[in-house]
Amino acid sequence: MADPYQNNMYQQQGGDSYGTYGEGGGPNGYGYHTDYPPQEEDAASDATEGHDEEDQMYEGEYQGIPHPDEVKAAQRAARAKARSARNAVSELEELSEQYEDIMEDCGHGKFQWTLFIVLGLALMADGVECFVVAFALPSAEKDLCLSNAEKGMLGLTVFVSMMVGAFLWGGLADKVGRRRCLLVALAINCVFAFLSSFAQGYGLFLFFRLLSGVGIGGTIPIVYTYFSEFLQMDKRGEHLSWLCMFWMIGGIYASFTAWGIIPRYGWGFSMGTEFQFHSWRVFILVAALPAITSLVGLTFMPESPRFLLENAKHDEAWMILKRVHDTNWRAKGQPEKVFTVTHIKAPKTAEDEFIEIQSATGTPVQRWAVRSLTLCKLVLKNVASLMSAELRFATLFMAVIWFCMAFSYYGLSVWFPDMIKHLQYEEYKSKIKVVHRERVKNFNFHNLTLENQIHTEGEYINDKFISIVMKSVKFEDSLFEDCHFEDIRSTDTVFENCTIRSTLFTNTDLWEEKFINCRMENSTFEHNKHGCHLDNGEENDVLIYLVSFLGSLAMLPGNIISALFMEKIGRVKIIGGSMLISAGCTFFLFLSFSQAAIIALQCLFCGVSAAAWNGIEVVTVELYPASKRATAFGVLNALCKLAAVLGSSIFASFVGVTTAVPILLSFAALVCGGLMALKLPDTREKILQ
Repeated sequence: MADPYQNNMYQQQGGDSYGTYGEGGGPNGYGYHTDYPPQEEDAASDATEGHDEEDQMYEGEYQGIPHPDEVKAAQRAARAKARSARNAVSELEELSEQYEDIMEDCGHGKFQWTLFIVLGLALMADGVECFVVAFALPSAEKDLCLSNAEKGMLGLTVFVSMMVGAFLWGGLADKVGRRRCLLVALAINCVFAFLSSFAQGYGLFLFFRLLSGVGIGGTIPIVYTYFSEFLQMDKRGEHLSWLCMFWMIGGIYASFTAWGIIPRYGWGFSMGTEFQFHSWRVFILVAALPAITSLVGLTFMPESPRFLLENAKHDEAWMILKRVHDTNWRAKGQPEKVFTVTHIKAPKTAEDEFIEIQSATGTPVQRWAVRSLTLCKLVLKNVASLMSAELRFATLFMAVIWFCMAFSYYGLSVWFPDMIKHLQYEEYKSKIKVVHRERVKNFNFHNLTLENQIHTEGEYINDKFISIVMKSVKFEDSLFEDCHFEDIRSTDTVFENCTIRSTLFTNTDLWEEKFINCRMENSTFEHNKHGCHLDNGEENDVLIYLVSFLGSLAMLPGNIISALFMEKIGRVKIIGGSMLISAGCTFFLFLSFSQAAIIALQCLFCGVSAAAWNGIEVVTVELYPASKRATAFGVLNALCKLAAVLGSSIFASFVGVTTAVPILLSFAALVCGGLMALKLPDTREKILQ
């Protein structure tokens, strides 16, 4: 019987040969059955009887259009010729070319689109995570009695935890597996997001959101790596760009659900005074649905066959590739298409340490500890290898591009809404009502709302303030004598340099800190409101949701354009051009600085930035070999989150101080990143290594 590895010939279904692959055959190639001999049960798809392929006519034949199979054959022949021209081909290079040929045979169809939806939902969950705390915070700060420092820490926790998660899960995905790590990461996010919605104290809530962020932080590095390894070269840029749209959908979903749920304060319940479950907690539960759905869908998806081949798991990889092939061609109505690969050259891997550990003696705890320590060493070694001679250029350039883009994008994403709030606040202050030397005696103020007022040098004698809501009210240099305050709810209300004499305060939230340099004479506080409360209406709620919704929706044109032109224009030009155009957008802020102008420029900036992000993520996938791809993506995404923390903190500190510094900082960062991007190599025709 002839050696099956000697039969290493690609043939059309009509019988014409495509040309040889891997001259000489042998164990360095992978075999194809050329004339469709009888297949073993576990090695081929079921064929449909009575089908005569020679009777079919390619409809483009009369127009002189090459058949797609002929195009693929020509590409393979060119690769084979280039390979034979090289003196030596490494095992990994040979595997990369073999794998690309197999993915071309598997085609692009039902399997990839199913995986696209499942991984897209995971990416959507990451987008939602970036907005959850920001949307819930206006209500949560009163429900949890948060100080300004605690609010800042909670906002910071989101990006810090995602930074840790990106580094951790990205590194593990190259050693443990893409699917396995993504399953664990999503499970951690779902569990702790659920628990955080029930946490009644600040400490527990912060802890649960921290762990939730660590889980979701692994999605971006793993999702792009995982999906790219099921795509053939000519589909990779476009479909990775379409996948990016799910992050935008996550922002839209978070904005829409927050607007629909959080203002509905009746959507909750309480169990005494110790357990409160308000509407913002319902929103946190609903926000976890994309992650839960993705987690369920991922249980039906296989591991990346490329990862398995890198780790010498040939049989498992072969079965998965056969499943991809059969799923796609059956969905296209061609179940007779046979998966003809009989052998894939798997490189030898240095797994001696793991083999030694698995066969070592000792208690289960000791074996687990040694395995964990060895795994950590391997991950750190992989991280260090990103600065090796062949990868140093790519890593440094991509680090600068990721940092510059994230610094500007997240900085401006925080600065735009904060500036709108600041402008609204200035407009609100300009309409303040000032009452001077008001004298009121023996009057009942009942069921009233006092808002945006300043009362100076007033005298209030024997007056009653019953069931009053005070918003942004200031009493200055005033006298209150023999007055009675009852059932008072206040926001941004203070008494400064006032004399309060023989006055009774009952069931109010006018605490000691609201009386600044006041003289209290024979006054009494009874049954003060304790803890925090939810206001009947939150200021700027609609604005917060609307600005975020428009910013997310504005990314749609950028996503579509980048997906359609990623292969035609190239990744490098899309990244560089988009970043430079984004830099130009920031300078329009010097021309007009109204609320409408800020919202319009935010939408323009987000739309252009989306194209840049898509290009950056595609290039990151293509620049690194399979054994380091998720690790590199994790390190760069962690750097992105660090830049987000710095950008949002620095830009926020200039709100109300100056507009020039944030504009110039973002402009400089985007120009620097855009020029660096133009120096990157073009990876359009590059086979994934």
